[in-house]
Amino acid sequence: MRETNQQGRPLSIAAAALAMIVGCASGPVAEPAPERSPDALATALTPQQSSEYYVDQANRYFDTLDTSADPNSVPSYSPLVARWELPPWLWLTGYGRENMILTTDLAVELDPSTVPTRDCRAFAVQPFARCYVTFEYEAGSCPIYEEFVFNDQGEMTFIEAWSDQPGLLPMPDPADRWAEGEDVRRLSTKIPGLGNETGLIDLDSDAMVLAAREDPEVADFVRRAKDFWPAWLEANQEAGPDYFARGCGWME
Repeated sequence: MRETNQQGRPLSIAAAALAMIVGCASGPVAEPAPERSPDALATALTPQQSSEYYVDQANRYFDTLDTSADPNSVPSYSPLVARWELPPWLWLTGYGRENMILTTDLAVELDPSTVPTRDCRAFAVQPFARCYVTFEYEAGSCPIYEEFVFNDQGEMTFIEAWSDQPGLLPMPDPADRWAEGEDVRRLSTKIPGLGNETGLIDLDSDAMVLAAREDPEVADFVRRAKDFWPAWLEANQEAGPDYFARGCGWME
């Protein structure tokens, strides 16, 4: 994992002088976090928890999809947590804490799985947790790449998943294994509000309307979030009966 430098806002001369005086007396003084717009993007956030925390939360998420895991091991979800799964999966597959728990339980009931292989790592920029995992189904193994965005409180606000198959990952450069390049295709860093103090988004905010007008993927997310179950059924029908086989690489 590569470290990235973080830069805060410049201190005024007076504030800098005060920091030097206090620092000499009592050690380093942390700079206050900058104020953020209600429409800030997730990239405005810096980690407020330890690396171990973010990795643990990602693993707790996969525990909810693993029939062999402790059923009491669950992540800390934001009230408006969203899960966006790129094709051949079904786009928006969870929106809101209660809906996320329900849809996850339904997924495990319909297609029981374990997740024995996991490589989760923490990063200094959003998404703060990123994982390569392999689901094991009765029909076979299913490798997945997944990312997790968090708010300042350590709650999971956005989950984004791709099949770990040629041509389906978000990073154009195969050497960019952990999606750290500038050309990575992800939705989580384009949603207004994920970078505010709580990570709670407003589907009807002026910033969201503008973002949806300029970005078809943001517009599609808003449409599905506003009408979750009909949109989910629509995606299920459009995906066809073999989307699992395509997403997991079971097609011959």
